[in-house]
Amino acid sequence: MESEQIAIDLARRPDSVELFGPGVISTPLVERDFAISPDGEEIIFTRGDYRQNYRCLFRMIRQGKKWSALEILPFSGEFQDIEPFISPDGDLLYFSSNRPFYTESAGDYNIWVAERQGDQWVNPRALDTTINKRSDEFFPSVAFSGNLYFTASRPGGRGLEDIFVSRKVNGVFQQPEPLDSNINSKTYEFNAYVSPAEDLIIFSSYGREDDLGGGDLYLSKKVNGEWSPAINCTAINSEKLDYCPFVDFANGTFYFTSERLAGSRIIRSPNDLKDMADRPGNGLGDIYRINLSRLPL
Repeated sequence: MESEQIAIDLARRPDSVELFGPGVISTPLVERDFAISPDGEEIIFTRGDYRQNYRCLFRMIRQGKKWSALEILPFSGEFQDIEPFISPDGDLLYFSSNRPFYTESAGDYNIWVAERQGDQWVNPRALDTTINKRSDEFFPSVAFSGNLYFTASRPGGRGLEDIFVSRKVNGVFQQPEPLDSNINSKTYEFNAYVSPAEDLIIFSSYGREDDLGGGDLYLSKKVNGEWSPAINCTAINSEKLDYCPFVDFANGTFYFTSERLAGSRIIRSPNDLKDMADRPGNGLGDIYRINLSRLPL
């Protein structure tokens, strides 16, 4: 049963990089942006078509020892909704979307938030213009403190794309600031997962000297209130794009998205080509996981 397979999958801590939920979560389509609710009862991720003209937020809910069938979140499906993140208290769902905000039609990507009512997510609303500008904001990550980390390319940044933090003071988001040069460089930094205690950050960067190719995952820890110089997670990265990190601390598992190929072979016939394209691990983007201890923590 697929639902039973997924239940077993969440508890696994593989010692090498492993495709997650093949045929259920990871498919021939594009999957990315994996998140698990703090209580472990809900999975949310992004799925898109081959050309990513359509991207929606999908979820599964634990039902005893099994999981519900995949469903699209009720508010998702009309616009490009990506990059879900469930707040540490489990009450808010942050995501990025090109749904109308500054204009009456779909436009740039902004950060939105929906509220939990029972087992549903409702009332999505855009964060205000302290966060959302007339340029893209991506990949929200929220700490216990309420501080919001996200990706943007805007004046005041350190490079071509940077990771910013907006501190929450008395319930109000403050003006975002780029993280320091131990995280942000003159090139691209994006899609950061920050631990609830804000003592660990894992993000992707493209264009660094030690980049293996398409963009790698990097890790930094906070020491005496400062981020340590970020290091390449070489045991995990590939020559393709590796990004969209998520840590399941409860099960000791690290999840991420990769455009790597899950095996390869010589194409001898039209059927060989179709078979390679019609399975997960075809290079379009899938969700992978590995034992958290394999990271350079």
